[in-house]
Amino acid sequence: MSDTAKSKPSLLRSGTALSFLTLISRILGLLREMTKAALLGTSALSDAFSVAFMIPNLFRRLFAEGSIAVAFIPTLKEYLLEDNREKTKEFISCVFTFLTFFVSLAVALGMLFCPLIIPIFSMKAFDETVLLTRFMFPFLAFISIAALFQGILNSVHIFAPSGFAPILLNIVTIACAYGLSPFTANPARAMAIGIIIGGFLEAAIQFPFVWKKGFRFFFTGIGKAVRNPGTKKVLRLIGPTIIGMAAYQINDLVSTALAGNAGEGIVSSLQYSLRLQELILGVFAVSIGTVLLPDLAEHAKTGRWLDYNQRLTQAIDIIALITIPITFFFLAQGETLIRLLFQTRSFNEESVKLTYGAFLFHMPGLFFIALNRILAPAFYAQSDSRSPTFAGILSFAVNIALAATLVGPMKGSGVALALTIASAANTVLLLIFLSRNPNIAVTSALGSAAFYTLKLIVFSCIAAAPVLFLSPKLSSSFAGIGGSRLIRYGFPLAAEGFVFAAIGIILLAITKDRQLKTLLGVFRKKTQFNSNSSPE
Repeated sequence: MSDTAKSKPSLLRSGTALSFLTLISRILGLLREMTKAALLGTSALSDAFSVAFMIPNLFRRLFAEGSIAVAFIPTLKEYLLEDNREKTKEFISCVFTFLTFFVSLAVALGMLFCPLIIPIFSMKAFDETVLLTRFMFPFLAFISIAALFQGILNSVHIFAPSGFAPILLNIVTIACAYGLSPFTANPARAMAIGIIIGGFLEAAIQFPFVWKKGFRFFFTGIGKAVRNPGTKKVLRLIGPTIIGMAAYQINDLVSTALAGNAGEGIVSSLQYSLRLQELILGVFAVSIGTVLLPDLAEHAKTGRWLDYNQRLTQAIDIIALITIPITFFFLAQGETLIRLLFQTRSFNEESVKLTYGAFLFHMPGLFFIALNRILAPAFYAQSDSRSPTFAGILSFAVNIALAATLVGPMKGSGVALALTIASAANTVLLLIFLSRNPNIAVTSALGSAAFYTLKLIVFSCIAAAPVLFLSPKLSSSFAGIGGSRLIRYGFPLAAEGFVFAAIGIILLAITKDRQLKTLLGVFRKKTQFNSNSSPE
């Protein structure tokens, strides 16, 4: 491996740090949803807030976050490698100008025409939905600038500020929900104020770090911004991505419509199940993909394909190490997890049954979805956004076809199974497209990953056996105690998780697992650092 590659921070170390921040953010996001449930329930006002917040978020996914990852980071990497400060400054300034102009226009049009958009959702609280949508649309502008700052920082391997930014959003939204509700017409408006302030802070918290790293930018004329070669390349790269994201949104709408026609509670049960799956994905897969992209982009631009292949193979192994054991554990204990997190008077036995049925078919897709999150950056690093977009469109077509076929006999479980199969199909397509580049050792990476994955499956089965044996005994013991859900379900789940993890770690240690050794090395260095830096 090259000296440059050696000097890079460990993928696992960087991913672990970002995953910790993302975990905090996801937990706070869950608390934010619990706050909304406590203040708004499932009322028409709750629906109004959800739709009003969903609309700017839809545009954010289409034009901000995906575009930054797909197009801006690889292009900025080229400028950084060229080491021309003036050209880099001009490129960032042009992208900043274009993004600000385009997003401001989108915000203005969205606020103007939202009364024509809201009727699509058949909102009972129509006027309140329009008001909340208009109020929260500027969130799109703040979060788009925040995404640009995140792209700049990630390009130079700085991840903590962008990992901390969503934490601020959730904290401020929760604080405003409780603190401002007595002074607003309803709690939804208080939460909307929190969203706007939080979006501004997401951008503001990252700006000092961008400035400290020496990145300077300014407003240019919009004509100059569009004519800039870097801006043209960014726009050329994001075109296929927008098409792919649009297909994803249509796919989501169709799947939701199919689930809605399958019976009462099906849509909700699928959403609860997906929330659990996305919690794991957001903490680990997205973090690893975020850390991975700048390295792959640099290796691809400089022709260091050996480093590229090693980095990609390591990422695949890390994803397998994380997702496969989690999948097996929650397949065994998913019902307990669902009862712990959701069961209340409103969330009854039928709700548990529906959600667990979807969860059983969602979880096997965890590995494939996580793998897709790190395979896509392997294309973006080569400035190839067409291949993952085409693979995504084909997999979405598979999903819709299977969901329409399976929803009748299997209800919500059929929709969940369709998503899992489509995710696996997407993985296969991405690997086929990736193998077209002769510099990428897909066959070698697959051989290594297949053996490692098989080992993890065997170890997970061994670790799950005593858990399945202990589960009925622990459940009956704690059920007899009574008390809160935490006692009845949390304590048994924690004990079973400890047993599962202990057996798994022992098996990995016996086989001298390379990723486990890397992980232990990361924690050992952190412990030594904390010990050396503590006051005497």
